[in-house]
Amino acid sequence: MPVPWDLLISTAGGVTATIVGVVAGGVVGRHGQNRKWLQESRTAAYERFLQAFGAIEMEHREAFLEQRRPAAEWGPFNAAIQSLSLVASREAADEAERLCEVIEDFTILFHGRQPTDLEELRPFHTALHEGHLRFVNAARRSLDGSQERLARALGGPSPWRGVESFYERGGEAEPKNQPSPVQSPGHP
Repeated sequence: MPVPWDLLISTAGGVTATIVGVVAGGVVGRHGQNRKWLQESRTAAYERFLQAFGAIEMEHREAFLEQRRPAAEWGPFNAAIQSLSLVASREAADEAERLCEVIEDFTILFHGRQPTDLEELRPFHTALHEGHLRFVNAARRSLDGSQERLARALGGPSPWRGVESFYERGGEAEPKNQPSPVQSPGHP
């Protein structure tokens, strides 16, 4: 009985194509899962870092303006930095490191004294404000390279005019439970 070569070749070709398809599909699927995991992990790490940075920055700024020692919660900040080191892009990690250096210098300002000169705060505030924006832009690009650069970040250090206004009032917060002097339209 002669061997039907055409049948044998087509069967072998079909088996080979199936095996190659399964292997290629597994590789492509795994790569897609890894990219999704990395993007989700980066997003979560960037969020944690921004939240922890905001808490530290606000505590230091408020301590300066209220003329008291900062009572910063360093645990969440350090944990957020460590999370970043696992998944951040090189650019985002570099910008986070620069922000950490400014926070460290701001902390050193309080060592052994209570700073009170508003002009001592300005360079730290400016560096934190600019560094926050650079980090946000680096994080956005690492999540999606097509994202446009922001000219201003939402959140982060307040505008300098707000710091000056608070300082000029003598560090007194707005009275609580008082109606606002500016009412919304249609309300007396």
